[in-house]
Amino acid sequence: MSLSNSASFIEPTASSSDADEIDSLPSSSTSSSGDDDQYVSDAEREWRESLRQAELMLTMVVVPYVGKYFGRKCAYWGWAKYMEWKYPVEIVITSPKTFKGAGAIEAAASL
Repeated sequence: MSLSNSASFIEPTASSSDADEIDSLPSSSTSSSGDDDQYVSDAEREWRESLRQAELMLTMVVVPYVGKYFGRKCAYWGWAKYMEWKYPVEIVITSPKTFKGAGAIEAAASL
């Protein structure tokens, strides 16, 4: 079963209605972003600036602090499980509030 060369690359002929449809598309002028800036209100600029500041606060302060806190928590849990497995000891936290507070203070110590 072979196809002839002319049959494999046949392009459909464009009808006159397709050409009319393409020609009737509205033309849009290209505008630069500088033109858009003059229409942006002061409130919009302040909103964008506050969003940028909130994003910076989140990425530079909150995420590293939370990651460090939960990383220490995971490390303490993993170390306790390892010690219980390796040696016959039982790890007991007598005051969970103090343990959590100390973890929060340690996480914030180097920030």
